[in-house]
Amino acid sequence: QVQLVESGGGLVQAGGSLRLSCAVSGSIFSINGMGWYRQAPEKQRELVATITNSGSTNYADSVKGRFTISRDNAKNTVYLQMNSLKPEDTAVYYCNANLRRRSWYNAMDYWGKGTLVTVSS
Repeated sequence: QVQLVESGGGLVQAGGSLRLSCAVSGSIFSINGMGWYRQAPEKQRELVATITNSGSTNYADSVKGRFTISRDNAKNTVYLQMNSLKPEDTAVYYCNANLRRRSWYNAMDYWGKGTLVTVSS
């Protein structure tokens, strides 16, 4: 079994900061890319930021300069530092990991259950 467990969500005022964490556990051979996605009410899930296993990052235009994604490969954990938060950042944030459970398995995407971030104006 593979589990992705997010933490760090909550309620914050506009302009504030939050740090999300996502720990991957279980029987894992290797983790490729990791990332954060979000889904606001009545909207489709959208990419927030991704990071490769070598540290290359990609961000949605809406969060560039405000959010920073990072990962600790030794801990199988990915982080999202969110600064200068805006009410439009309110959403459920989901962690994603593309990983292999065995060396001979194909890589697959796994998802966490999500953590709610609410930014008040």
